[in-house]
Amino acid sequence: MKKTTLLLVDDHELVRAGFRRLLEDGDNVTVVAEANSGEQAVQDYIKYKPDVVVMDISMPGIGGIGAVERIIARDPDAKILILSVHEDSVFTSRALQAGAKGFIPKRSAPEQMLKAVMLVAQGKMSIDPAIAQQIAMQKLTGSDNVFDVLSQREFEVFRLLAEGKTVNDIAEILSLSPKTVGTHHTSIKQKLDVSNSAELARLAIRSGLLEA
Repeated sequence: MKKTTLLLVDDHELVRAGFRRLLEDGDNVTVVAEANSGEQAVQDYIKYKPDVVVMDISMPGIGGIGAVERIIARDPDAKILILSVHEDSVFTSRALQAGAKGFIPKRSAPEQMLKAVMLVAQGKMSIDPAIAQQIAMQKLTGSDNVFDVLSQREFEVFRLLAEGKTVNDIAEILSLSPKTVGTHHTSIKQKLDVSNSAELARLAIRSGLLEA
């Protein structure tokens, strides 16, 4: 039986080593490449064309969501499973909007993770039940997420601003002009009703998007 090929993306080498052992423990999966950033993930996806990408969402630079967007732009059929310590519907919704096929917490049991990989490999969706319920409840109650007002690009810029990156840093990371980033920055502050970067960071921490 042909093994499912996998690209493993996480900025921590120990985490990658642990997941690699876990995923290759059975006979169904082989890790063909490892990447430590979203930028490298995009390059490795083009180079290795894996069946599935297992990607951490919180990484420096373009991060997991930025990498999902770029991979999907090159290959709309790419099968990407997001791994995260953030068990929050904000990240899940953004990842799914960007084109990910699944979302699973890093604390999941090994068999859950392998099952998620195999489902995504078959082109099916795989979302952790607790997070799926969060999303469903939000839709049901009509309670908007504070970040829903931001476009995908604005959300990327917001995340980097909250991490303390400057406009010039972000321009370089996202391959945009500083003027464009400045326009996004202004728009983000208006939409979220905040006046400076410190308030943006506090909002990100309060929402669980950034660790205090």
